[in-house]
Amino acid sequence: VLGNKCKAEDTVGYNRIIQVLANEYSEFKNCVCIKDINITTLLGKQCSINKDSISMETKLQWGLSALSKQAYARNRTCLDVNKECVEDEVCNKQLSLYLKVCSVKKCNMEECQAAIKFLYENMPFEVAQMMIFCDCIQHDESCHRAKELLHGKPCAVTAVPPPSCLTVVHMCEESELCRKKYTTFQSKCWRHVTKKCYDNEACLETLIKDDMPCSANADCKAAYVSNWGTMLHMECTCHNLPPEEQSLCKLFHHMLHSKSCFS
Repeated sequence: VLGNKCKAEDTVGYNRIIQVLANEYSEFKNCVCIKDINITTLLGKQCSINKDSISMETKLQWGLSALSKQAYARNRTCLDVNKECVEDEVCNKQLSLYLKVCSVKKCNMEECQAAIKFLYENMPFEVAQMMIFCDCIQHDESCHRAKELLHGKPCAVTAVPPPSCLTVVHMCEESELCRKKYTTFQSKCWRHVTKKCYDNEACLETLIKDDMPCSANADCKAAYVSNWGTMLHMECTCHNLPPEEQSLCKLFHHMLHSKSCFS
């Protein structure tokens, strides 16, 4: 029931929840649903309103979502993905919260970034991956609008004027949470770069971005998805930088925004 996270309307609802729990956690296999029982009795302290319980609740909801079971299919356009999310009750609910923050005329970048971070952190990785890595053919305007919608533009990623990629990385390194995500992203996607140069920028400058293969595995994709909603997701530029900073900036831009890793 909306507004009451610990109450379901009927025994059918309970049974669906218990079925998801039983499938996911062995300790729930002997649970049965009886009339008038409060779900707090079943979940105990986990049903209090805190971050962990919300994660549990979200996990239960996605367990009942048809979209999370179809997310392995490939070759969907962003328009297809957008339509499927809107038609799915669980996905639509989360997408609506994000659009409420990010689609207003006077959009606050930090609030929108937080909303896109919450959106993609609170859905199964398969669904997040499907939405983040969707694409469009060149002249399909409807698809490109759907892509912009799903990918947080312009509010979550576009600052005026755009920051340099050097500034973005240095700002990220000053934040403990962002630095942790960036370090994970480097180690999962660009390990040969960090292994060779660590954080030595003079060493990094010597690398040629076109010869930088990315690991492109599932861990790398998960690390890339985790960057969404942080400053690492922002569009950055290398224009107007002095020549001596260009090569390092272009390297950072390639690492943060190159889709060659996931094409």
